[in-house]
Amino acid sequence: MPGPPRYPEGHGLLADKVVVITAAAGTGIGFATAKRCAEEGAFVIVSDHHERRLREAAGRLSEVTGGPVPAVRCDVTVEDDVQHLLEAAVAEAGRVDVMVNNAGLGGTARLVDMTDEQWRVVLDVTLNGTFRCTRAALRYMVPRRSGVIVNNASVLGWRGQAGQAHYAAAKAGVMALTRCAALEAADAGVRVNAVAPSLAIHPFLSKVIAEEELEELRQREAFGRSAETWEVANAIVFLASDYSSYMTGEVMSVSSQHP
Repeated sequence: MPGPPRYPEGHGLLADKVVVITAAAGTGIGFATAKRCAEEGAFVIVSDHHERRLREAAGRLSEVTGGPVPAVRCDVTVEDDVQHLLEAAVAEAGRVDVMVNNAGLGGTARLVDMTDEQWRVVLDVTLNGTFRCTRAALRYMVPRRSGVIVNNASVLGWRGQAGQAHYAAAKAGVMALTRCAALEAADAGVRVNAVAPSLAIHPFLSKVIAEEELEELRQREAFGRSAETWEVANAIVFLASDYSSYMTGEVMSVSSQHP
């Protein structure tokens, strides 16, 4: 089976765009997206609820941008934090062109054993957090009649998987939220889309899902491997860019899974 392709060069797809990304600390899709957006010419503002990792991520990104990268702590389960993130971004950059709602929380628990708290916390971060951030971004973008929102969903919003009822329900909700928000924002020229990755393994994911299960998921992929986080980020960059100008309300699968 072929390995991952060569890491792409930037082509200015997001030149002069101001991009805000949630859950951008660490080693997952959020940081990969921030890095790819910066490499494509965007002015990137990162956020996360974990302050130390957020500072570290901003420092790593500054090596790409050649200047300081604004970092705003935000817990997407707290409305005041979400409001502060948008206000801080506008204060820093003058506007927000793209909002990438990447924050999400997973875990594994069979439904018969799942507690109300396990269900609640996954839904609150993954679905309610995306709702709060989408609402805040629309309240800013619609009056300006300009902007793009990209949500991070999952193929589990379409496909069942044992032990993932809370996560799958939340991601299916993100897909439905994306479609409805897109229809409401279309008259203002604001686009709302989502990506639905199948499997992009990073260290945090390896902590919450057993290696045997991850290997089984890898084998389901047509390429026999998981996606690199930057391969998912490339799809997000495309949806954030003017190359997807006719797309709204769409959920774009980033997957090589067998039918």
